[in-house]
Amino acid sequence: MFMVKIQDTAKRNGLETIAVKTKALALAKAAESPALIVIDLNYAPAQPLELIQALKADETTRTIHLLAFVSHVQTELRAAAVTAGCDTVIPRSQFAQTLPTLLAEEAKKGRRNMPPIDTPPMATI
Repeated sequence: MFMVKIQDTAKRNGLETIAVKTKALALAKAAESPALIVIDLNYAPAQPLELIQALKADETTRTIHLLAFVSHVQTELRAAAVTAGCDTVIPRSQFAQTLPTLLAEEAKKGRRNMPPIDTPPMATI
């Protein structure tokens, strides 16, 4: 559900998205220097915390902005994502409400290729 919304919103803003389902594929796509990587912290198959750590540990991907979302009641998971190096972690409801604004801001920056988004399936914007 979120992936379709992300892709539709990105398309309306002239942005390209790439959906990925695994940590390995996300890391491979991140090497292409996307503008943003959106991560669903509840999508366990992509190993989101390990993905965040790997992206921030690699010189070529550490500057990519990582935006994660999670249920507002999962405060421990949110804290773990921040500790792992995630740039922004917001509640799922806020992500859904602000998605058009977030992607419009990326479009204004002149970025057309956005990195992997980790939402079943993970997506890159």
